[in-house]
Amino acid sequence: RIIILPHGSLRILNASKSDEGRYLCQGVNVFGSAEIIASVSVKEPTRIELTPKKIELTVGESIVLSCKALHDSTLDVTFYWTLNGQPIDFEKEGGHFESIKAQASSADLMIRNILLMHAGRYGCRVQTAADTVSDETELLVRGPPGPPGVVIVEEITDTTATLSWSPGADNHSPISLYNLQARSPFSLGWQTVKTVPDVISGDMESAMAVELNPWVEYEFRVVATNKIGTGDPSAPSRVIRTNEAVPKTPPANVSGRSGRRHELVIAWEPVSEEFQNGEGFGYIVAFRPNGTRGWKEKMVTSSDAAKFIYRDESVPPLTPFEVKVGVYNNKGDGPFSPIVVICSAEGEPTAAPIDVKATSLSVSEILVAWKHIKESLGRPQGFEVGYWKDMEQEEAAEKVKTEGNESSILLTGLEGNTLYHLTVRAYNAAGYGPPSTAVRAATKKSPPSQAPSNIMWIQDGSHVSLGWEPVRSLANESDVMGYKVLFRQEGQSNSQVIETQKTSAVVLLPDVGVYIIEVCAVSEGGDGTASPQIRVPSFSGGKVTSAQSTLHVLSTSSSSVTLLLALMVPSTSW
Repeated sequence: RIIILPHGSLRILNASKSDEGRYLCQGVNVFGSAEIIASVSVKEPTRIELTPKKIELTVGESIVLSCKALHDSTLDVTFYWTLNGQPIDFEKEGGHFESIKAQASSADLMIRNILLMHAGRYGCRVQTAADTVSDETELLVRGPPGPPGVVIVEEITDTTATLSWSPGADNHSPISLYNLQARSPFSLGWQTVKTVPDVISGDMESAMAVELNPWVEYEFRVVATNKIGTGDPSAPSRVIRTNEAVPKTPPANVSGRSGRRHELVIAWEPVSEEFQNGEGFGYIVAFRPNGTRGWKEKMVTSSDAAKFIYRDESVPPLTPFEVKVGVYNNKGDGPFSPIVVICSAEGEPTAAPIDVKATSLSVSEILVAWKHIKESLGRPQGFEVGYWKDMEQEEAAEKVKTEGNESSILLTGLEGNTLYHLTVRAYNAAGYGPPSTAVRAATKKSPPSQAPSNIMWIQDGSHVSLGWEPVRSLANESDVMGYKVLFRQEGQSNSQVIETQKTSAVVLLPDVGVYIIEVCAVSEGGDGTASPQIRVPSFSGGKVTSAQSTLHVLSTSSSSVTLLLALMVPSTSW
């Protein structure tokens, strides 16, 4: 059990506590001797227990691995965790792993929300100053299947495509079924398609997609499912186009539209390219007068067409027709839509409005009114008013429309002191009727630009007496017809108005507070420029003595408001 090796070392096999102690090694030759002492301590061997030994979990579940160490009490232990032989980096694993050490002789590994990538061999290594031991456990993770292999399109018809694929990983839960999905330029992303067989079992590697649309480009992919869930789809197949076929979808919502006299206007919703089924797609418009036998057919070669107009001078307005619209392409003729009855157009209005009158209301407004003769055909949907200045041509007229049975309109935004010519005509969906005889109206001259000046006022309690110099209009301005006094409490937006033809007025201030007062001239062209604002306090009707009555004068010779005079006068002297 104890051996001295040729080079002088001492080997002790199967050491036990009885081998502890101080060992001396001595070397001797003719010149003398040398020695060394070694102390030997014998410790209990470290043993570990890693549980559970083999685990099968499903994606999304969590587990705790427990590692317990039995070791010499005089030694410290350190725990290390590995996955497939590589140390686990707890800070880079997205919160899935957490090391928990509740006691000095044990450590736990928490694995949260397990993913397929977390499957493998988990190792626990325990290290002391005397020895190192380790143990492993196997973690198997079940999950939805992996993506199937490359999808191959093997055979194509006008409505079917045969597909094959290779199975992907089942992730420890057998694949129970497959779904085929398709995508076309007309679909909202990937859609599950009908197949033969209806249910594709997990042991199959080919199936036929059916009820596809002819002459449409498709991509296909395959999705596998097991009892855990549905996995990621395969990569898309190459893009294929189904074969052409005779169209099967007629236009929808065939109806009539307004048109000119002697026209039959037939409209429909165009067939989507998804259902045209081939090249050379167009429409066959068939119609006949109601009650007759033979159909008249016209070809419309544009696949985007949504209307056909048939014109015949011999067709009276509002004649009923039976109408149907069919489809065709290079493969042949498809079905017709259901027969509907529509009428030929009643045409545009034929009568011009009468009794047209234009009345000038202000510098920028003219009121236009008219009457319209009722017609059995060409009934108007509204009226259009055209207006232009005296020096302009009618072709430059501006236009404004009314809707329904309106018989007047207010034109706004016009130039002041300007003569306008105006016409009125009716319109409907078929077009415009003849214009009325032109009438004339001139807008008013502009209001006075001068503001009332040299405003004087005296306050007696809640009464304010005002006076001002008269406003003189310029040659191109409207004559002054009177004046407006506008007053409001400070902080409010709505003003009260007193109208007068004099150059003075008395204002009653009803409430306590500060009032803002302005004066402006009134004319045919509207209100003139307002005077500078006056701020007057109100004492709510309290009697003011003669010593409190004050005469104020505002000079408006400049943009600023200047108090020129404040004299103490008796209240009766005003």
